[in-house]
Amino acid sequence: MANLEKKRVVVTGLGAITPIGNNLQDYWQGLMEGRNGVGPITRFDASDQACRFGGEVKGFDATQFLDRKEAKRMDRFCHFAVCASQQAVNDAKLVINELNADEIGVLIGTGIGGLKVLEDQQTILLDKGPSRCSPFMIPMMIANMASGLTAINLGAKGPNNCTVTACAAGSNAIGDAFRLVQNGYAKAMICGGTEAAITALSYAGFASARALSFRNDDPLHASRPFDKDRDGFVMGEGSGILILEELESALARGAKIYGEMVGYAMTCDAYHITAPVPDGRGATRAIALALKDGGLKPEAVSYINAHGTSTPANDVTETRAIKQALGNHAYNIAVSSTKSMTGHLLGGSGGIEAVATVMAIAEDKVPPTINLENPDAECDLDYVPGQSRVLKVDVALSNSFGFGGHNVTLAFKKYQ
Repeated sequence: MANLEKKRVVVTGLGAITPIGNNLQDYWQGLMEGRNGVGPITRFDASDQACRFGGEVKGFDATQFLDRKEAKRMDRFCHFAVCASQQAVNDAKLVINELNADEIGVLIGTGIGGLKVLEDQQTILLDKGPSRCSPFMIPMMIANMASGLTAINLGAKGPNNCTVTACAAGSNAIGDAFRLVQNGYAKAMICGGTEAAITALSYAGFASARALSFRNDDPLHASRPFDKDRDGFVMGEGSGILILEELESALARGAKIYGEMVGYAMTCDAYHITAPVPDGRGATRAIALALKDGGLKPEAVSYINAHGTSTPANDVTETRAIKQALGNHAYNIAVSSTKSMTGHLLGGSGGIEAVATVMAIAEDKVPPTINLENPDAECDLDYVPGQSRVLKVDVALSNSFGFGGHNVTLAFKKYQ
């Protein structure tokens, strides 16, 4: 039952499976080192594709976390979500049992879901007929299964949902989970984003939409947010998961607290199916409303983990939005795009970027934007080029924007 008194919500656990590290420590160290996770595609034969590189998760074996039979009945996007969630629960030292299972929920977003399973089963349908399609096709493919299978795996019986808002899905999931804990519907939520869309069909579609970088001769420098020579985003894959917990519950069990989540806002451009509104007013409102929701003044913000996709339209629009929402203080803030290292995880991006944002607060360090060599004149903020930076981070924001005009901003601050 909801409680009218709003609860304080803290982050007590983090998990990450990414192109630059398959656990929190390796991921964070990779960000601090400016490690590049982009390389030639190995997941499928990309020789006839217009784009032939991406940010693949490397050295990942789902059977380290899951029973082999169980793993065979999941798509890769679910492997990532379940495994990152196990990491986050272990990191939080959160024991889920019959006494608290009803109060712990799961909310994991994805932009695309089980596309690889759909592709494979379509081939079987055409080559061998409908009777040969897998009885597991539908539960392997549908987007909600990342949340559903995570709950089954961990025994979490509280609120369970899935957000599907393109590249804003992971951030929407975290924001919606925040509301559930804040308003007393759950004691803790396992939340974030996941994606495994490095597939032939996905690449063909994004390439036809002219959304991807085609820098096949130099993939290491293809993801270059805010650089004047950027030509599109680089696909990535993986999952980022947070444990959001009611403060009283966290204190009662002596949990480690990384930071406090204080604000969440979402808006819509209502403008175009793929392009952001050029003046950035939708993103501006999301940033401003997240600050208002968290009771924060613009001057309190130290760091922004930008959406920063490395597409011509996004980076200029986001820069405008930050300046419009924060005024002159925008020039005092460190703004970086970790997509320069991981690529763009679509619905998973909000998850791993929220993890990075919380770690920036916990460690008082901010990740860099790599490959920023020739700054765009219209992108004139401090994007932390090239190297990570030691910086006292009291308040940090994470931006995510999705096809369809979805804008989300999450606000975190140091726990006091």
